[in-house]
Amino acid sequence: MKKIIIIYGVIVGAIVITTMIIGYAMATPDMKTGSVAFGYLTMLVAMSLIFAGIKKYRDKELGGVIKFWPALKVGLGISAVAGLIYVIGWEINLALTDYAFIENYTQGIIEAKKKAGLSGNELETLVASMEKMKTSYGNPLYRMPLTFAEIFPVGILVSLLSAAILRNPKILPARTL
Repeated sequence: MKKIIIIYGVIVGAIVITTMIIGYAMATPDMKTGSVAFGYLTMLVAMSLIFAGIKKYRDKELGGVIKFWPALKVGLGISAVAGLIYVIGWEINLALTDYAFIENYTQGIIEAKKKAGLSGNELETLVASMEKMKTSYGNPLYRMPLTFAEIFPVGILVSLLSAAILRNPKILPARTL
């Protein structure tokens, strides 16, 4: 079980962080604050490998039958490893780019709000909150759990769904050769 969790978790985490970094690097300045939907869609697609990991564990290790809780445990294990890989990858990316992300991100939000017509006290309040965000994000004890929390809830949902489906041995039964 541990081998499946590690292998599938590393693959999922690597797919997600690689896609995110490439997407961010290719984005134009006005796109850097957006595309949350793209990020979560990428996570969801990559996390579909949780289903494959649970199925492999069910079919190869348990003879084609698995209960909900053991299946969920495998799914959550894969999610946790993927989250760890995602955090490590993001931290490496930040270090290689001199931590420019948060400056670009907050500046992009401010510029988008200015274009939308925000001004006066509301703009000052936004700028102050963005400065506070930059300060908080500079602390790895704040940033790393926040980064993990981006991906792990997606893994929880996919794990729950996969465990519920795969507990039925009639769904995608193991092939016997």
